[in-house]
Amino acid sequence: MNFYPKPAHELVNLMTEAAAADPVRAMALQGAPGCNGHRAALECDPECLPLPCFAFEDALEAVKEGRADRAIIPIENSQHGRVADIHFLLPESGLSIVAEHFMSIHHALMALGDGPFTAAYSHPQALGQSRHYLRERGIVPMAYADTAGAAALVREMGDLSACAIAPRLAADLYDLKVIEENVEDAANNTTRFVVLAREPLDPFELQGKAAITTFIFEVKNIPAALYKALGGFATNGVNMTKLESYQIGASFAATTFYADIEGAPGDPRVDSALQELAFHCKYVRPLGSYPRGRARG
Repeated sequence: MNFYPKPAHELVNLMTEAAAADPVRAMALQGAPGCNGHRAALECDPECLPLPCFAFEDALEAVKEGRADRAIIPIENSQHGRVADIHFLLPESGLSIVAEHFMSIHHALMALGDGPFTAAYSHPQALGQSRHYLRERGIVPMAYADTAGAAALVREMGDLSACAIAPRLAADLYDLKVIEENVEDAANNTTRFVVLAREPLDPFELQGKAAITTFIFEVKNIPAALYKALGGFATNGVNMTKLESYQIGASFAATTFYADIEGAPGDPRVDSALQELAFHCKYVRPLGSYPRGRARG
């Protein structure tokens, strides 16, 4: 909390006090007040009490410790890909995914004055999503921990040559002037968030509903293991909507895979596919089954 610029720190204190008084309604998020996580929390549950946390680990810890009932975390962006480190943090957290939320991302350029600007502060994801806009104007991108924190930093610095790229909400909270809206390079810029809780949803509650199941797995170190492991999804007619690989440790000897499929345990097709997967794997670790937020394809 002490890492926030002063304007954000004051708001964080107020929101933390409100969440502490009613943790059942609290939803932890990464970033300063006014960030996209703040927006996503209010869109997902307008009655929640957003609890800003400095890092993703802090947001997950708030749920594990009972200071928040849920956390909402960005997992991927349509324009900039996977959110860094999140695939490592989710399995280690011990929490379960209980919902997903898709949110259109619109960035605004905001500042104290009218420019010209030499530097733009924001989260690396937002800078990457606005890189063409910044390059065309000769503005140097400056990475910061989150979008709204960058807006608070610009307010705190008092530098008229500095600007921030953040949601419009941040300009309202930190009394900055919106110079231009929708500075993202793609109009269909969308981020997928997942909501995590201490207890998983009962798959029985998902029967008859469109659902997504997320899990990680590591195949056995034998030829064609991945091909064989995934074959069960094809033969059982289960649609795999996401498959990503990443390395754990420095040996480069074992690859972990992160996957999303349509459906949930309790569906005979899903059960059969997961059984076939497990036969060819060292382990399969479920991360949650939850209602589908948006149709794939």
